[in-house]
Amino acid sequence: MSRERLYLFDTTLRDGAQTNGVDFTLHDKQIIAQMLDELGIDYVEGGYPGANPTDTEFFAVKPQLEYAKFTAFGMTRRPGRSASNDPGLAALIEAKADAICFVAKSSAYQVRVALETTNEENLASIRDSVVAAKAAGREVMVDCEHFFDGYKENADFALACAKAAYESGARWVVLCDTNGGTMPHEIETIVGAVTKQIPGSHVGIHAHNDTEQAVANSLAAVRAGARQIQGTLNGLGERCGNANLCSLIPTLRLKDEFSDALEIGVTNEKMATLMKVSRTLDDMLNRAPNRHAAYVGESAFVTKAGIHASAMMKDPHSYEHVLPELVGNHRKVLVSDQAGRSNVMAELDRAGITYEKSDPKLARLVEELKEREAAGFAYESANASFDLLARRTLGRVPEYFKVEQFDVNVEQRYNANGQRITVALAVVKVDVAGERLISAAEGNGPVNALDVALRKDLGKYQTYIEGLKLIDYRVRILNGGTEAVTRVLIESEDENGESWTTIGVSPNIIDASFQALMDSVIYKLVKSGAPV
Repeated sequence: MSRERLYLFDTTLRDGAQTNGVDFTLHDKQIIAQMLDELGIDYVEGGYPGANPTDTEFFAVKPQLEYAKFTAFGMTRRPGRSASNDPGLAALIEAKADAICFVAKSSAYQVRVALETTNEENLASIRDSVVAAKAAGREVMVDCEHFFDGYKENADFALACAKAAYESGARWVVLCDTNGGTMPHEIETIVGAVTKQIPGSHVGIHAHNDTEQAVANSLAAVRAGARQIQGTLNGLGERCGNANLCSLIPTLRLKDEFSDALEIGVTNEKMATLMKVSRTLDDMLNRAPNRHAAYVGESAFVTKAGIHASAMMKDPHSYEHVLPELVGNHRKVLVSDQAGRSNVMAELDRAGITYEKSDPKLARLVEELKEREAAGFAYESANASFDLLARRTLGRVPEYFKVEQFDVNVEQRYNANGQRITVALAVVKVDVAGERLISAAEGNGPVNALDVALRKDLGKYQTYIEGLKLIDYRVRILNGGTEAVTRVLIESEDENGESWTTIGVSPNIIDASFQALMDSVIYKLVKSGAPV
């Protein structure tokens, strides 16, 4: 049976750029566009040429995309202007893009209040803009803004806007849930009504996530016949975000309801890079990845309870709906205060640590884990520290170096410009195979200074840690009062992009941080096979 083509449209670089705290540079946009093209996305929306210098420069030279159609976004001609006398429309047509995506009001209320014009003028603006863009040789799309709210208010006008776009030659008429408040059953009903008048092969969906249903709404639209989905990587977008392509892509490929009937441009081979793509975007934005994200989150294929772990070892399908490797993720069994031998052995297997089931040290490791977690350690969140604890208990971690002493000093003073600044200075004394090394470093805080000083000179091991960097630092106070216990989690990354997490627990935040720092460095040496 032949399958229908479903097209994926990415708006990370435009709608995703409206996320609070996200600000793409020109270089960021170029890299992300290439990454989306390599993934197999059909349309990459680059931004709004003319709206800001970055987007204007981005569209000055067309990116070399092998697969995706590079798309410019902008408004239909303004009310009261002709298509030939609208600077915004001219900038769109001049942009080096394969396609143009116009945004047009499709709500009578929005036309009256926001545009302060008539319904007839709004329809004429849609027609004129589509005709002008097609005459310039562009593939044309129209985002019908506020479509679902507009349909519930005045269905005839909303449909008239959609039909005006289609009948004027738009390749895609995209129905937008702009405020993100429409329910999945409403989406399916309304899209179904639209596809009776406009072929579903020309209808798209653009869903916002204000009720946490953007992915569900997108799938509901597909069920009703829509054949283009607009979304963003990691669900970026204004307010609560847009439909998350990192969730939609695997669902479309791996769930029979969709995969049996529809084909997308992302192959199984490319889908196996999805977790890496998701992480790469987070790294570029200096954001901590969402550990609980569907499919690509670190916790997406994690099992904690002992009875579940035992079942997982017998058959992974018992607690997994898809194989994690299909999206570039991996299975993980957590070790926690609920841990039994099954959990620990499963995690040892995953870490590649050899053991004997009859080894009494295994029972000691289980008890050690329980005692440490009672004291505040959380090894379910610190895979590298668990790895080291297991290896030490089983007697397999060399003493690469010994920290004899460290000292941290925080000073507030005036700099040469008369500005009041706070400076941290750390000194670390290390013994490496009998050689005493002393390193000092300044940092923007005591932990940063300690990190730099510790890794400044480790003698013969220095080359093994050159690519090591800290990418996240999290602190949690476990109890109240002046004697509060502090838990520190540090996420590190190496030159190959592999990341791991280490933990430290102490009433002293500096001590807890140093524990986690030490584990990070030692784990890197173990992982690299550094000689003793």
